[in-house]
Amino acid sequence: MKPLILLTNDDGFYSEGIGSLSRCLKSLGQIYIVAPDREKSATSLALTLHRPLRVKRIKPKVYAVDGTPADCVYLALQKLLPRKPTLLISGINRGPNLGQQDISYSGTVAAAIQGSFLRIPSLAVSLLPDEKHHYSFDLAARFVASLVEKALEKPLPETTTLNINIPPPPVKGIKIVKLGQKRYNPEIIEKEDPRNNIYYWIGTGHPKAEGDKNSDVKIITEGYITVTPLQTDMTDRKFLQIPTFKEIFASIADEIS
Repeated sequence: MKPLILLTNDDGFYSEGIGSLSRCLKSLGQIYIVAPDREKSATSLALTLHRPLRVKRIKPKVYAVDGTPADCVYLALQKLLPRKPTLLISGINRGPNLGQQDISYSGTVAAAIQGSFLRIPSLAVSLLPDEKHHYSFDLAARFVASLVEKALEKPLPETTTLNINIPPPPVKGIKIVKLGQKRYNPEIIEKEDPRNNIYYWIGTGHPKAEGDKNSDVKIITEGYITVTPLQTDMTDRKFLQIPTFKEIFASIADEIS
């Protein structure tokens, strides 16, 4: 039986990135696309709980969902796929998802993390543009196809999400790296609608990349593909070992008992 590969994203089912992925991967297994019916960037792991979700079958094995990337993964597994996928790939995203801040907001990364929650080996793939704002989606898709071929031979850990960022060509190589930081100072644009009501629009501002030489935000600028393994366990283990805080909480417990 051929492997079943689920593709999703936060750019929409019609995006060039997911189309390139589908074409490059079709020889490796059964490809299903379950993706939002419109752009859903920066939705993180949001689920749609207060209204019904609608799904449109665009063509065989391609479905558009009027919800978030996380919704798409849930619906795919519970209702739309014939069986549990061998692999989940989210992307190829138009633009980077680098640093701790990006991955916290990103719908692309969230869809892959949702797959990891459900014990599916999952990748989030993002692509940076060149100086002329051109995206080499086919080149990125060929890299992903090579990785998928290897991952099908030697399965990835079910509970680890690989966050992959691909620079514009020429690509020097691949490095496994840690997350850096992208410090955002979002601009808040204030406007007035035709009825004289004030509204606000959150912009991205100009994020500043911070991190040491081995972080994703630095390595990507050197022309390397960055691969960062992400854990779904967000426990701060250092905090667990700080005696001062243990004493504080123990004293509070004594007070309320």
